[in-house]
Amino acid sequence: MNILVVDDDRTNLFIMAAIVRRLDDADPVTMESPLDAMEWLRGNEPDLILLDQMMPDMDGMDLLRHIRGESRLDNVPVVMITANTAVDIRVRALDEGCNDFLTKPVVVPEVQARLRNLLALRQSRALLRDRAALLAAEVERVTAALQRQGEELVTRLSRASEYRDPETGAHIERMALYSKLIAEAAGCGVAYAQDLRKAAPMHDIGKIGIPDMILLKPGRLSPEEMTVMRQHAAIGHRILANSDIPLLRLAAEIALSHHEKFDGTGYPNGLAGDAIPLSGRIVAIADVFDALTSTRPYKRSWTMEEARAYMVENRGRHFDPALLDAFLSRWDEVCMIRRDNADELPELIPGET
Repeated sequence: MNILVVDDDRTNLFIMAAIVRRLDDADPVTMESPLDAMEWLRGNEPDLILLDQMMPDMDGMDLLRHIRGESRLDNVPVVMITANTAVDIRVRALDEGCNDFLTKPVVVPEVQARLRNLLALRQSRALLRDRAALLAAEVERVTAALQRQGEELVTRLSRASEYRDPETGAHIERMALYSKLIAEAAGCGVAYAQDLRKAAPMHDIGKIGIPDMILLKPGRLSPEEMTVMRQHAAIGHRILANSDIPLLRLAAEIALSHHEKFDGTGYPNGLAGDAIPLSGRIVAIADVFDALTSTRPYKRSWTMEEARAYMVENRGRHFDPALLDAFLSRWDEVCMIRRDNADELPELIPGET
């Protein structure tokens, strides 16, 4: 342990240094000039500081204020050594952050006892600080582990849903990337955009509850069949809702709301405008756009420009105007996502070659 002793009197400096050496594992660092002490403190952090009150150029009170002005020295105990017994001096020093006083002429056993107590207090504070840091690091580690587990669960559930959903894995990847892009462009923040990208693939998880004869029907659905198909939003929400994992709660929100329309004509709850969760409004744009530009057994793949025109036409009706504008403002990136995540084996419409 290093103890800084600052005193312009060499005799006092010698005496205090000798007292410090009698302490276990303590080494004195002596300075006659407060200015030299300030320079030394710029690159060093002692375990204790002893200051003489009366010194030329800068007195102990000024040096004390400088020390307490350095945040990294906040926890270093400071002892003022003074021959002045006036109460106002001591009160001022305490107000400036002094921890204790020694009165000249010093009594060696008293000095040793006070220094030991202050050093023990500093060590205890350091242990508490280290323990708090360790605890914070452990909490961060466990939180990260839970986050990874949640992400893995979402990924596995998404893969499971693909086995029953006729839509391709490339569609799921594209719409997730579109969702992230929209969130970023709309200023939703990096963390939210990343979470949306991870949760969006769960949007149609409820389709695992739809009968095969409807889910896998090659043509358009009848009104009765469409009523059954639309239940997948509520089914997906029931599967994912009330989880302790934030990512699954976000996925549940998306599953329930991504078929709502901005004008209130969507399903399952007929929500309108900002009553539709932000995640649902974003994924609605991503999902519909990719569905338009993808081949289905009952439709051809639209060109990017055709799909864009449809989206613009339905701005404010199906889609949130501000979010759609954000999506279209990143059109070059939209095209890049489409190009880089193309379906490996494009399906052909019956009769086409």
